[in-house]
Amino acid sequence: MSTPSTPSTEVLLSVRDLRISFGAVEAVRGLSFDVHEGEVLAVVGESGAGKSLTARALLGMPPRGATVTGSVRLGADELVDAPRSVRSALWGRRVALVPQDALSALSPVHQVADQLAAAVRSVDRVSRKEARARAVAALEEVGIAADKARAYPHEFSGGMRQRAVIAMAMLHQPDLVIADEPTTAQDPETQKQVLDLLATRTGAAGASLVLVTHDLATVREHADRMVVMYAGRLVEAGPVGEVFARPRAPYTAGLLASVPEAHPVRSTGLRRLPAIAGAPPVPTDLPPGCAFAPRCPLTDATRCRTEQPEPETHDGRTVACHRWRELPDNPAELFLETV
Repeated sequence: MSTPSTPSTEVLLSVRDLRISFGAVEAVRGLSFDVHEGEVLAVVGESGAGKSLTARALLGMPPRGATVTGSVRLGADELVDAPRSVRSALWGRRVALVPQDALSALSPVHQVADQLAAAVRSVDRVSRKEARARAVAALEEVGIAADKARAYPHEFSGGMRQRAVIAMAMLHQPDLVIADEPTTAQDPETQKQVLDLLATRTGAAGASLVLVTHDLATVREHADRMVVMYAGRLVEAGPVGEVFARPRAPYTAGLLASVPEAHPVRSTGLRRLPAIAGAPPVPTDLPPGCAFAPRCPLTDATRCRTEQPEPETHDGRTVACHRWRELPDNPAELFLETV
């Protein structure tokens, strides 16, 4: 079992007022947070929260048709509105991606080692022989034997393909790795192996890791800090241990309480698992005021329904909620009553 690292207090990546829209529809709405050097930051939330869109923006690779405003700064480099030449110069060297679907990320018609060798030569001017040797060594570092290097992606298991894309991401020792749901559709044992490997490889390189996931048990085990998103906005952020022990936003409390692996209900004395009633809103039909208000057991008819809460920070914890100070000691009970 891996343990969260001890990150630096130096900021590697700074995100300020990030907004991603498609025409008149805003899918990410004023997101701000930092990623520190050497830390694992988890970005969590339900489907449609804007997590993967945020990950694409952090890479400087927004989807086609998206308008991105605000600031995403990697060290001295601004990625929003930067020329493609500037952004592409960072890919692989300073920032790398571990995608959801490793099979789609790898070419089906080339051997795996050849693909890593091509990635080596895309950055470093080395001979084909040296690039191939570095590719095989990188695969061996993630547990793929040299005699498997000639295999094609379809000849690998899902876990081996994910190991291969981790090896590719770490080829040039990037400062920042973005992992977007890296264990989707894998069995629990493979998920654990892949996440342990990802944390180990980034930790050994001193790289920061942004882990986009819906798996809260994974967050508790691997992450230093977490950002909780809902309907395109930040609702809470802070150190993982503190957020799990005492969430401040009602949405975070409901999210943690609904997953037994993340927040065991045995200690609460409840007889059944709490759940958040209803479903998240779609970006084309957001309610006025707080987007979580229609599902929130603490909502009121005044501020919550009419005024969007702005993030406020106290003691290293950020929360965007009008009534966060009123959350009870055992917030799981609130969500048990709403189901």
